[in-house]
Amino acid sequence: MTTPFALDPEQQAWCARLRALAADRLRPLAQQGEPGRVNRPLVAALGELGLLRAVFRPDGRPVRAMDLCLLRESLARECTEAETALALQGLGAYPVARHGTGLQRSRWLPEVAAGRAVAAFALSEPDAGSDAAALELRAAPAAGGGWRLTGEKCWISNAPDADVYTVFARTAEPGEGRRRSGITAFLVPAGRPGLDGTPLAMLSPHPIGILAFDAVPVGPDDVIGEVGEGYRVAMATLDLFRPSVGAFAVGMARAALDATLVHAAERRAFGGPLKDLQSVSHRLAEMATRTEAAALLVYAAAAAHDAGGPGIARRSAMAKLFATETAQYVVDSAVQLHGARALRHGHLLEHLYREVRAPRIYEGATEVQRTIIARELYR
Repeated sequence: MTTPFALDPEQQAWCARLRALAADRLRPLAQQGEPGRVNRPLVAALGELGLLRAVFRPDGRPVRAMDLCLLRESLARECTEAETALALQGLGAYPVARHGTGLQRSRWLPEVAAGRAVAAFALSEPDAGSDAAALELRAAPAAGGGWRLTGEKCWISNAPDADVYTVFARTAEPGEGRRRSGITAFLVPAGRPGLDGTPLAMLSPHPIGILAFDAVPVGPDDVIGEVGEGYRVAMATLDLFRPSVGAFAVGMARAALDATLVHAAERRAFGGPLKDLQSVSHRLAEMATRTEAAALLVYAAAAAHDAGGPGIARRSAMAKLFATETAQYVVDSAVQLHGARALRHGHLLEHLYREVRAPRIYEGATEVQRTIIARELYR
């Protein structure tokens, strides 16, 4: 039985198998990918190995947050590119799996789960990042029914290479004091007239881009969930994925800590190994303690989500906040203890140093998580 405080032997064995798969099967494919673009062979391998089915269920059944967290942590520890590719498929497809129509699920989810189609979650805009309720993409009523989408989405993972997008647009002006109302989720296949995209070059070269909508046609069959209830669809997705962002961060922290323990034992300075210097050993102890605390907070949030208990939004925010901030500290400390060699392009820690920064921003920045936690304390 899983508790928030320990993993059972079966889960530990599964994590070990995942790490081996990531190192042996996925990392070579990741290394062959074009920076900043979707790595389709890597996505296909995730599908062939059955890993995408742990992120969303094509039949719409709920996903266990604990399984998702363990999966993301294990992959991140060995291959961050594989972890990211898996998570982005899940973000794009999960709203369809949980809230889509039978036709939407049957058309797209088997393809996404198999890694043959790439999905994307299109929520953020140039002026509506962490403040998702401020989005301005307009869905204007069209003659004969349906809507026309006009506006821009920005910082969209897997754009512009995805095959299908979960897009959030404003179908009505918000009611008095209700900024979150009037938003609708749509399933928009690539290739719709008026839909265009541009890739963005980022600090860590993930597939991220801009989507431009010029009167893109969508109809009632494209609506995910109910008209005007898109904000709830988005938040339900993020409540599941926020703890797993923390798990991603824990995986990176563990990788950095593992590398630093080896380095401190082997590297000699001032007449002995680095680990015998008190300043180094105390830093290692702090790195290990914070990483363990972050993992426990992530597991507790995942267990609460799976149990359907109270305070899921608060626990998810706490896990995401603490784990991503911890990973930043651990990776930075690892770089410091390695010295200049860790700054060399191609070094594991140089890679992690670029990777670890973004999770403190996406899916709700650190400051937003603190706001959620404070609000939930008084709910």
